[in-house]
Amino acid sequence: MPKPAPFEVAWTAKAVEAVLAQVRAYPWPPAPQVDDGWAYGCDARYLQALCRHWTEAYDWRAAMAELNRFPQFTARVEEFDIHFVHLVGEAGGRRPLILTHGWPGSHYEFWEAAEKLAFPSRHGGNAEDAFDLVIPSLPGFGFSSKPARPVGQRLTARLFNSLMTEVLGYDSYLAQGGDWGGLVTSWLGHDHGARAKAIHLNMIGFRPAGGPKDDAEVAWIQRQQAMMDVMGAYFRLQASKPQSLAWMAVGNPVGQAAWIAERFHDWADLSARSLDEAFPKDRLLTNIMLYVMTGSFTTGAWYYRGLIEEGGVALKPGERCETPTAFANFPGEPLYTAPPRSWAERAYNIVRWTDMPRGGHFAAMEEPDLFVDEIRAWGRTV
Repeated sequence: MPKPAPFEVAWTAKAVEAVLAQVRAYPWPPAPQVDDGWAYGCDARYLQALCRHWTEAYDWRAAMAELNRFPQFTARVEEFDIHFVHLVGEAGGRRPLILTHGWPGSHYEFWEAAEKLAFPSRHGGNAEDAFDLVIPSLPGFGFSSKPARPVGQRLTARLFNSLMTEVLGYDSYLAQGGDWGGLVTSWLGHDHGARAKAIHLNMIGFRPAGGPKDDAEVAWIQRQQAMMDVMGAYFRLQASKPQSLAWMAVGNPVGQAAWIAERFHDWADLSARSLDEAFPKDRLLTNIMLYVMTGSFTTGAWYYRGLIEEGGVALKPGERCETPTAFANFPGEPLYTAPPRSWAERAYNIVRWTDMPRGGHFAAMEEPDLFVDEIRAWGRTV
């Protein structure tokens, strides 16, 4: 298998200016004149402020330098060029950990946690807690190559296992993820447990065979169904007709930003702070730029259809992920709340369950210090 090729983000002023010109020229549609604009989608006042910041204050060159802060590469795995950060820290090759993002996040989600996990002694920690970090971009996302048709999370797990073992040469490794990264990580544990020795999730992906077993499980399923009615239209569209969304979004960076920002608003723990406090505009815009500048908004939406075409998340009777599994329950997750532990234990070999004090869907980005502490503590038990 070919060796990884070094990679750097290299956006040109011409390409960025073309995007910013589209933002400036956006023909703003009518928006409901109500106190809570988020009830109708992305709030107009927030989106207009975000776009002003994008065109007047966002330093894209500084963002590009920040994206190039850690060593990154591309490697050919099957028919894909997989982009990944490889941060060999104080572990020196001994504790490889692959961190997998979801949608509408990116590998950039882990930026505030990465150095603390790789070089803990630089941040008040102990060197023995260090990991070698591998942070890939999902196929079709960011700087990874685009598939010819929708692909799903089980295939991604196969690619990432090959990346870890065949490309990077690790005999075994640990894996962590949330959102789609949680399901990719689940498949790493399920299909590749001989190499993925332990997994850590901040979102449960698999569903056990059979229905709910007690009142708590029934209540959780009912709540999930009710929340999907309120917040799940995006999922139903992207899992059924994602190309319909692509036709509207292409060449429309404001529309892409609105679609992504709405998810960050709706899924974050905003119980004690504002959206800008949770995700400063510069940081959120860098994540958005990873979709806009790479043309991956479309193939990122395809990833939901890939789930359906692979068969979904329900396990067969008697089937379970037997790889030791840890779960961190960030309580501010509004949509994908944690199931009862009994439910999770029928799908996974749960060996650690941590109820976190705060934080939502984008755990590593919202609460990087809590995330780092949890991963270090889990690592000591493996």
